[in-house]
Amino acid sequence: MPTETYLQTLQTERSQLVVKSNELIQKSRFNLSTSEQKIILYLISKIKPSDTEFHEYEFSVADFCRICGISSQSGSVHSAVKQSVKTLADKSFWIKQDDNTEVLLRWLQHAKIESGRIHIQIDQNMKPYLLQLKEKFTKYELIYTLAFKSQFSIRLYEILKSYQWRREVVLPLDELKTSMFAENYKNFKDFRNRVLEVALREINQFSDIDVTYEPITKGRKTVALRFTIHENDAGERVEAYVDR
Repeated sequence: MPTETYLQTLQTERSQLVVKSNELIQKSRFNLSTSEQKIILYLISKIKPSDTEFHEYEFSVADFCRICGISSQSGSVHSAVKQSVKTLADKSFWIKQDDNTEVLLRWLQHAKIESGRIHIQIDQNMKPYLLQLKEKFTKYELIYTLAFKSQFSIRLYEILKSYQWRREVVLPLDELKTSMFAENYKNFKDFRNRVLEVALREINQFSDIDVTYEPITKGRKTVALRFTIHENDAGERVEAYVDR
């Protein structure tokens, strides 16, 4: 049975804020696995509002797994986290600028694993999108993404969360697929069943927003989706997750 101190530590770590510029959320395209996304979000949650530089963060693989609700009993999990860190360090992505140029970014400056502990730092070129944000940014508690199992859930959650202030947003289908790295689902039925419905089910079940949608068609073809976004009382679900 988890101790009260243990649960309080989990709750504190999982309740840290993830803060990203809307530009990073809405104008980038990347393909990260669920564990890779959680590593990045965990790092971002460590950033303090007063930070002007990225610090090197150190944590154990066991701590990361504990906070993210991943079973860390087997050596294979440690290998999987190690592989995820390597893949993150190897990946780069493009982000569109307001002047129609594109900038190539990478997630990590460096990473080292020693005796089961990870030493890791976010790449310095990410500073405009993560540090000292004063306007046009989105923030949420880390815990709202930790129960997600689909890689599409985190991505769609962030996109919709960035538009929550509008309460409704219309997203062109092709652009949404591109942002979510889901272009291979050519048929809308496949995209709906394997990506959209799966992601929305997790978002509505575990996060702080509740989302419905309706297709917008041109002739017989779905060309866009209208999302309606409501605030969701996630208190009971958060408490249940923290008790794990």
